Amino acid sequence: MLTLLACQKKQEAPPEAPPPEVQVFETEAQDVPIFQEFVGQIYGAEDIAIRARVEGFLEEMHFDEGSEVEKGTLLYVLESQPFEADVAAKMSQVAEAKTVLAKTTSDLNRIRPLARKRAVSQSDLDGAVAAYEASKASVEAAEANLRAANIQLSYTKIHAPITGLIGKTQAKEGDFVGRSPNPVILNVVSNIDTVRVDFFLTESQFLAIARRYLVKGDDVDQEETPEAELELILADGSVYPHKGKPDFVDRGIDPTTGAILVQASFPNPDKLLRPGLFARIRTQVDVAKDGILVPQRCVTELQGLFRVFVVDDQNKVEERQVTMGPTIDNFWLVKDGLKPGEKVVYEGLQKIGDGATVNPVVTDVKQITPNGQ
Repeated sequence: MLTLLACQKKQEAPPEAPPPEVQVFETEAQDVPIFQEFVGQIYGAEDIAIRARVEGFLEEMHFDEGSEVEKGTLLYVLESQPFEADVAAKMSQVAEAKTVLAKTTSDLNRIRPLARKRAVSQSDLDGAVAAYEASKASVEAAEANLRAANIQLSYTKIHAPITGLIGKTQAKEGDFVGRSPNPVILNVVSNIDTVRVDFFLTESQFLAIARRYLVKGDDVDQEETPEAELELILADGSVYPHKGKPDFVDRGIDPTTGAILVQASFPNPDKLLRPGLFARIRTQVDVAKDGILVPQRCVTELQGLFRVFVVDDQNKVEERQVTMGPTIDNFWLVKDGLKPGEKVVYEGLQKIGDGATVNPVVTDVKQITPNGQ
Protein backbone atom coordinates (compact mmCIF):
# COMPACT_ATOMS: atom_id res chain seq x y z
CA MET A 1 0.00 0.00 0.00
CA LEU A 2 2.79 2.44 0.93
CA THR A 3 4.62 1.54 -2.26
CA LEU A 4 1.52 2.32 -4.34
CA LEU A 5 1.11 5.77 -2.71
CA ALA A 6 4.79 6.62 -3.33
CA CYS A 7 4.45 5.73 -7.01
CA GLN A 8 1.37 7.93 -7.32
CA LYS A 9 3.26 10.91 -5.81
CA LYS A 10 6.14 10.45 -8.25
CA GLN A 11 3.74 10.44 -11.17
CA GLU A 12 2.08 13.65 -9.96
CA ALA A 13 5.41 15.64 -9.65
CA PRO A 14 5.33 18.78 -11.93
CA PRO A 15 7.63 18.86 -14.98
CA GLU A 16 10.91 20.75 -14.67
CA ALA A 17 10.65 24.40 -15.81
CA PRO A 18 12.56 25.36 -18.99
CA PRO A 19 15.55 27.73 -18.59
CA PRO A 20 14.57 31.43 -18.75
CA GLU A 21 14.98 33.23 -22.04
CA VAL A 22 17.35 36.20 -21.91
CA GLN A 23 18.53 38.58 -24.60
CA VAL A 24 22.30 38.66 -25.12
CA PHE A 25 24.64 40.93 -27.05
CA GLU A 26 27.48 39.28 -28.95
CA THR A 27 30.75 41.19 -28.72
CA GLU A 28 33.13 41.86 -31.59
CA ALA A 29 36.52 43.53 -31.96
CA GLN A 30 36.57 46.82 -33.82
CA ASP A 31 38.51 50.05 -33.99
CA VAL A 32 36.63 52.41 -31.70
CA PRO A 33 37.11 56.18 -32.08
CA ILE A 34 37.28 57.92 -28.72
CA PHE A 35 35.59 61.30 -28.51
CA GLN A 36 35.56 63.97 -25.85
CA GLU A 37 33.20 66.88 -25.33
CA PHE A 38 33.92 70.36 -24.01
CA VAL A 39 31.58 73.20 -23.11
CA GLY A 40 32.15 76.34 -25.17
CA GLN A 41 30.61 79.73 -25.83
CA ILE A 42 29.92 81.22 -29.24
CA TYR A 43 31.15 84.64 -30.37
CA GLY A 44 31.02 86.46 -33.68
CA ALA A 45 34.02 86.37 -35.95
CA GLU A 46 34.18 90.10 -35.12
CA ASP A 47 32.33 91.70 -32.22
CA ILE A 48 32.94 95.43 -32.49
CA ALA A 49 31.73 97.79 -29.76
CA ILE A 50 30.16 101.05 -30.97
CA ARG A 51 31.46 103.80 -28.68
CA ALA A 52 30.58 107.44 -28.12
CA ARG A 53 33.98 109.13 -28.45
CA VAL A 54 32.69 112.57 -27.49
CA GLU A 55 30.19 113.75 -24.91
CA GLY A 56 26.79 115.04 -25.89
CA PHE A 57 23.09 114.35 -26.23
CA LEU A 58 22.04 111.60 -28.60
CA GLU A 59 19.89 113.24 -31.27
CA GLU A 60 19.25 110.61 -33.97
CA MET A 61 19.28 106.85 -34.59
CA HIS A 62 19.39 105.57 -38.16
CA PHE A 63 19.01 101.78 -37.88
CA ASP A 64 16.65 99.05 -36.71
CA GLU A 65 17.82 97.16 -33.66
CA GLY A 66 18.68 93.54 -34.43
CA SER A 67 19.06 94.18 -38.16
CA GLU A 68 21.94 93.75 -40.60
CA VAL A 69 23.94 96.94 -41.23
CA GLU A 70 26.50 97.62 -43.93
CA LYS A 71 29.97 98.97 -43.23
CA GLY A 72 29.90 102.78 -43.26
CA THR A 73 26.16 103.04 -42.54
CA LEU A 74 25.24 106.02 -40.35
CA LEU A 75 24.08 104.70 -36.99
CA TYR A 76 23.96 107.56 -34.45
CA VAL A 77 24.09 111.35 -34.53
CA LEU A 78 25.11 113.31 -31.44
CA GLU A 79 24.52 117.02 -30.92
CA SER A 80 27.10 118.88 -33.00
CA GLN A 81 26.59 122.59 -32.14
CA PRO A 82 29.42 122.86 -29.58
CA PHE A 83 31.83 121.17 -31.96
CA GLU A 84 30.71 123.25 -34.93
CA ALA A 85 31.32 126.36 -32.85
CA ASP A 86 34.77 125.12 -31.97
CA VAL A 87 35.51 124.45 -35.64
CA ALA A 88 34.39 127.98 -36.52
CA ALA A 89 36.66 129.42 -33.81
CA LYS A 90 39.60 127.37 -35.08
CA MET A 91 38.93 128.52 -38.65
CA SER A 92 39.05 132.13 -37.43
CA GLN A 93 42.39 131.46 -35.77
CA VAL A 94 43.72 129.99 -39.00
CA ALA A 95 42.59 133.06 -40.94
CA GLU A 96 44.18 135.37 -38.36
CA ALA A 97 47.44 133.42 -38.46
CA LYS A 98 47.49 133.54 -42.25
CA THR A 99 46.96 137.33 -42.15
CA VAL A 100 49.96 137.72 -39.87
CA LEU A 101 51.95 135.41 -42.13
CA ALA A 102 51.07 137.54 -45.15
CA LYS A 103 52.28 140.69 -43.36
CA THR A 104 55.55 139.13 -42.17
CA THR A 105 56.15 137.68 -45.64
CA SER A 106 55.69 141.14 -47.17
CA ASP A 107 58.00 142.74 -44.59
CA LEU A 108 60.68 140.12 -45.22
CA ASN A 109 60.44 140.55 -48.99
CA ARG A 110 60.82 144.31 -48.55
CA ILE A 111 63.73 144.23 -46.07
CA ARG A 112 65.80 141.49 -47.70
CA PRO A 113 66.81 143.58 -50.84
CA LEU A 114 67.56 146.58 -48.63
CA ALA A 115 69.78 144.45 -46.44
CA ARG A 116 71.81 143.39 -49.48
CA LYS A 117 72.42 147.10 -50.22
CA ARG A 118 73.16 147.68 -46.53
CA ALA A 119 70.29 150.13 -46.42
CA VAL A 120 69.02 148.43 -43.23
CA SER A 121 70.90 146.80 -40.44
CA GLN A 122 71.45 143.07 -40.09
CA SER A 123 69.36 143.08 -36.92
CA ASP A 124 66.38 144.43 -38.87
CA LEU A 125 66.75 141.53 -41.34
CA ASP A 126 67.06 138.98 -38.52
CA GLY A 127 63.94 140.38 -36.87
CA ALA A 128 61.98 140.15 -40.11
CA VAL A 129 63.10 136.55 -40.65
CA ALA A 130 62.17 135.61 -37.08
CA ALA A 131 58.76 137.21 -37.41
CA TYR A 132 58.15 135.33 -40.68
CA GLU A 133 59.16 131.96 -39.20
CA ALA A 134 57.03 132.56 -36.12
CA SER A 135 53.95 133.48 -38.15
CA LYS A 136 54.50 130.44 -40.39
CA ALA A 137 54.61 128.18 -37.33
CA SER A 138 51.46 129.86 -36.01
CA VAL A 139 49.63 129.01 -39.22
CA GLU A 140 50.70 125.37 -38.97
CA ALA A 141 49.59 125.21 -35.33
CA ALA A 142 46.25 126.83 -36.13
CA GLU A 143 45.65 124.41 -39.00
CA ALA A 144 46.51 121.45 -36.73
CA ASN A 145 44.00 122.73 -34.16
CA LEU A 146 41.41 123.04 -36.92
CA ARG A 147 42.01 119.46 -38.02
CA ALA A 148 41.60 118.28 -34.42
CA ALA A 149 38.36 120.24 -34.10
CA ASN A 150 37.06 118.70 -37.32
CA ILE A 151 37.95 115.25 -36.03
CA GLN A 152 35.99 115.93 -32.84
CA LEU A 153 33.09 117.15 -34.96
CA SER A 154 33.22 113.98 -37.07
CA TYR A 155 32.80 111.90 -33.89
CA THR A 156 29.26 113.27 -33.55
CA LYS A 157 28.30 111.00 -36.46
CA ILE A 158 28.90 107.32 -35.70
CA HIS A 159 29.07 104.86 -38.60
CA ALA A 160 29.11 101.07 -38.70
CA PRO A 161 32.74 99.86 -38.59
CA ILE A 162 31.93 96.50 -40.23
CA THR A 163 29.10 94.76 -42.03
CA GLY A 164 27.20 92.66 -39.52
CA LEU A 165 24.32 92.19 -37.14
CA ILE A 166 23.67 95.07 -34.73
CA GLY A 167 22.15 94.53 -31.31
CA LYS A 168 19.95 96.46 -28.92
CA THR A 169 21.07 100.04 -28.34
CA GLN A 170 22.16 101.03 -24.85
CA ALA A 171 20.97 104.63 -25.25
CA LYS A 172 17.88 106.26 -26.73
CA GLU A 173 17.37 109.62 -28.39
CA GLY A 174 17.76 112.38 -25.82
CA ASP A 175 20.17 110.49 -23.57
CA PHE A 176 23.47 112.11 -22.62
CA VAL A 177 26.24 109.78 -23.73
CA GLY A 178 30.00 109.56 -23.78
CA ARG A 179 30.76 109.99 -20.09
CA SER A 180 30.53 107.38 -17.34
CA PRO A 181 28.11 106.40 -15.84
CA ASN A 182 26.15 107.42 -18.95
CA PRO A 183 26.48 105.02 -21.91
CA VAL A 184 29.87 105.01 -23.59
CA ILE A 185 29.39 101.71 -25.45
CA LEU A 186 26.21 102.33 -27.42
CA ASN A 187 25.91 99.01 -29.22
CA VAL A 188 27.79 96.02 -30.66
CA VAL A 189 28.02 94.94 -34.29
CA SER A 190 28.89 91.28 -34.92
CA ASN A 191 30.03 89.59 -38.09
CA ILE A 192 28.40 86.15 -37.83
CA ASP A 193 29.08 84.80 -41.33
CA THR A 194 31.64 82.76 -39.41
CA VAL A 195 31.47 82.27 -35.66
CA ARG A 196 34.19 81.40 -33.21
CA VAL A 197 33.74 79.11 -30.23
CA ASP A 198 35.94 79.49 -27.16
CA PHE A 199 36.40 76.47 -24.89
CA PHE A 200 38.92 75.25 -22.34
CA LEU A 201 40.96 72.05 -22.07
CA THR A 202 42.46 70.62 -18.93
CA GLU A 203 46.15 69.76 -19.04
CA SER A 204 45.50 66.04 -19.62
CA GLN A 205 42.93 66.77 -22.33
CA PHE A 206 45.29 69.18 -24.04
CA LEU A 207 48.12 66.64 -24.02
CA ALA A 208 45.89 63.92 -25.52
CA ILE A 209 44.66 66.19 -28.31
CA ALA A 210 48.09 67.74 -28.92
CA ARG A 211 49.69 64.33 -29.36
CA ARG A 212 47.09 63.41 -31.95
CA TYR A 213 46.81 66.62 -33.96
CA LEU A 214 49.69 68.96 -33.14
CA VAL A 215 52.85 66.94 -32.51
CA LYS A 216 54.59 66.16 -35.81
CA GLY A 217 58.02 64.69 -35.27
CA ASP A 218 60.52 63.36 -37.79
CA ASP A 219 59.19 59.81 -37.35
CA VAL A 220 55.59 60.84 -38.08
CA ASP A 221 54.30 60.83 -41.64
CA GLN A 222 53.05 64.37 -42.23
CA GLU A 223 50.38 63.15 -44.67
CA GLU A 224 49.05 60.58 -42.18
CA THR A 225 48.72 63.07 -39.34
CA PRO A 226 44.95 63.64 -39.00
CA GLU A 227 43.45 67.08 -39.24
CA ALA A 228 41.22 68.07 -36.35
CA GLU A 229 37.52 68.26 -37.16
CA LEU A 230 35.16 69.56 -34.55
CA GLU A 231 31.45 68.94 -34.12
CA LEU A 232 29.15 71.45 -32.45
CA ILE A 233 26.32 70.05 -30.31
CA LEU A 234 23.71 72.72 -29.63
CA ALA A 235 21.67 73.27 -26.47
CA ASP A 236 18.73 71.22 -27.80
CA GLY A 237 21.00 68.22 -28.41
CA SER A 238 21.10 68.60 -32.18
CA VAL A 239 24.39 68.39 -34.05
CA TYR A 240 25.25 71.47 -36.08
CA PRO A 241 25.60 70.38 -39.73
CA HIS A 242 28.85 72.25 -40.46
CA LYS A 243 32.19 71.05 -39.11
CA GLY A 244 34.64 73.44 -37.48
CA LYS A 245 38.40 73.69 -37.20
CA PRO A 246 40.60 75.00 -34.39
CA ASP A 247 42.39 78.20 -35.31
CA PHE A 248 43.91 79.35 -32.02
CA VAL A 249 45.49 77.74 -28.98
CA ASP A 250 46.51 80.05 -26.17
CA ARG A 251 50.14 80.58 -25.27
CA GLY A 252 50.01 78.71 -21.98
CA ILE A 253 47.99 77.09 -19.21
CA ASP A 254 46.13 79.44 -16.89
CA PRO A 255 47.66 78.68 -13.45
CA THR A 256 44.47 79.70 -11.62
CA THR A 257 42.26 77.21 -13.47
CA GLY A 258 44.72 74.66 -14.84
CA ALA A 259 43.12 74.99 -18.28
CA ILE A 260 44.14 76.32 -21.68
CA LEU A 261 41.95 78.35 -24.03
CA VAL A 262 41.21 76.98 -27.50
CA GLN A 263 39.28 78.81 -30.20
CA ALA A 264 37.56 77.16 -33.16
CA SER A 265 35.76 78.61 -36.17
CA PHE A 266 32.51 77.34 -37.67
CA PRO A 267 30.82 78.54 -40.88
CA ASN A 268 27.40 80.08 -40.23
CA PRO A 269 25.76 80.57 -43.65
CA ASP A 270 22.20 80.38 -42.28
CA LYS A 271 22.94 82.78 -39.39
CA LEU A 272 21.60 80.14 -36.99
CA LEU A 273 24.39 80.63 -34.46
CA ARG A 274 24.39 83.85 -32.46
CA PRO A 275 26.95 85.31 -30.04
CA GLY A 276 26.39 84.22 -26.45
CA LEU A 277 25.05 80.74 -27.18
CA PHE A 278 26.54 77.87 -25.21
CA ALA A 279 27.35 74.64 -27.02
CA ARG A 280 29.40 71.48 -26.67
CA ILE A 281 32.45 70.83 -28.79
CA ARG A 282 32.99 67.20 -29.75
CA THR A 283 36.25 65.92 -31.22
CA GLN A 284 38.09 62.65 -31.65
CA VAL A 285 41.03 62.25 -29.28
CA ASP A 286 42.10 58.64 -29.87
CA VAL A 287 41.28 55.29 -31.50
CA ALA A 288 41.02 52.08 -29.45
CA LYS A 289 42.42 49.31 -31.65
CA ASP A 290 40.39 46.07 -31.50
CA GLY A 291 38.16 47.59 -28.85
CA ILE A 292 35.07 45.87 -27.48
CA LEU A 293 31.85 47.80 -27.01
CA VAL A 294 28.87 46.64 -24.95
CA PRO A 295 25.56 48.42 -24.36
CA GLN A 296 25.58 50.41 -21.15
CA ARG A 297 22.58 48.50 -19.77
CA CYS A 298 24.68 45.29 -19.81
CA VAL A 299 26.93 46.71 -17.10
CA THR A 300 26.16 46.89 -13.40
CA GLU A 301 28.19 48.81 -10.86
CA LEU A 302 28.62 48.23 -7.13
CA GLN A 303 31.03 50.28 -5.01
CA GLY A 304 33.13 51.26 -8.00
CA LEU A 305 33.39 47.71 -9.37
CA PHE A 306 31.86 46.89 -12.74
CA ARG A 307 30.50 43.52 -13.75
CA VAL A 308 28.68 41.80 -16.60
CA PHE A 309 27.03 38.40 -17.01
CA VAL A 310 28.52 36.25 -19.77
CA VAL A 311 26.76 33.20 -21.27
CA ASP A 312 29.16 30.39 -22.30
CA ASP A 313 28.75 27.67 -24.95
CA GLN A 314 26.79 25.47 -22.48
CA ASN A 315 24.38 28.35 -21.83
CA LYS A 316 25.73 28.78 -18.32
CA VAL A 317 25.88 32.27 -16.84
CA GLU A 318 29.17 33.56 -15.47
CA GLU A 319 29.41 36.74 -13.47
CA ARG A 320 32.57 38.55 -14.58
CA GLN A 321 34.32 41.68 -13.34
CA VAL A 322 35.43 44.05 -16.12
CA THR A 323 37.47 47.21 -16.48
CA MET A 324 35.64 49.99 -18.26
CA GLY A 325 36.86 52.78 -20.50
CA PRO A 326 34.90 55.81 -21.71
CA THR A 327 31.25 55.74 -22.76
CA ILE A 328 30.60 55.89 -26.52
CA ASP A 329 27.04 57.13 -27.06
CA ASN A 330 24.80 54.39 -25.55
CA PHE A 331 27.71 51.91 -25.39
CA TRP A 332 30.64 51.41 -23.05
CA LEU A 333 34.20 50.53 -24.04
CA VAL A 334 35.50 47.49 -22.15
CA LYS A 335 39.23 47.77 -21.55
CA ASP A 336 39.68 44.35 -19.91
CA GLY A 337 37.57 41.31 -19.02
CA LEU A 338 35.86 40.46 -22.31
CA LYS A 339 36.89 38.80 -25.56
CA PRO A 340 35.42 39.06 -29.06
CA GLY A 341 32.54 36.65 -29.73
CA GLU A 342 31.35 36.35 -26.13
CA LYS A 343 27.66 36.73 -25.29
CA VAL A 344 26.81 39.34 -22.66
CA VAL A 345 23.36 39.42 -21.05
CA TYR A 346 21.48 42.49 -22.29
CA GLU A 347 17.88 41.95 -21.13
CA GLY A 348 16.70 39.77 -18.25
CA LEU A 349 19.34 40.43 -15.60
CA GLN A 350 16.69 40.03 -12.89
CA LYS A 351 16.07 36.42 -13.97
CA ILE A 352 19.63 35.11 -13.65
CA GLY A 353 22.53 34.59 -11.32
CA ASP A 354 26.03 33.22 -11.45
CA GLY A 355 25.92 29.57 -12.65
CA ALA A 356 22.33 29.67 -13.89
CA THR A 357 21.31 28.00 -17.15
CA VAL A 358 19.52 30.23 -19.63
CA ASN A 359 18.16 30.25 -23.16
CA PRO A 360 20.16 33.05 -24.87
CA VAL A 361 18.66 35.00 -27.76
CA VAL A 362 21.11 37.22 -29.64
CA THR A 363 19.81 40.77 -30.06
CA ASP A 364 21.07 43.60 -32.23
CA VAL A 365 21.61 46.89 -30.38
CA LYS A 366 22.01 50.01 -32.46
CA GLN A 367 24.43 52.77 -31.53
CA ILE A 368 22.57 56.01 -30.81
CA THR A 369 24.59 59.10 -31.71
CA PRO A 370 24.02 62.54 -30.11
CA ASN A 371 21.66 63.56 -32.92
CA GLY A 372 19.52 60.51 -32.31
CA GLN A 373 20.58 58.60 -35.42
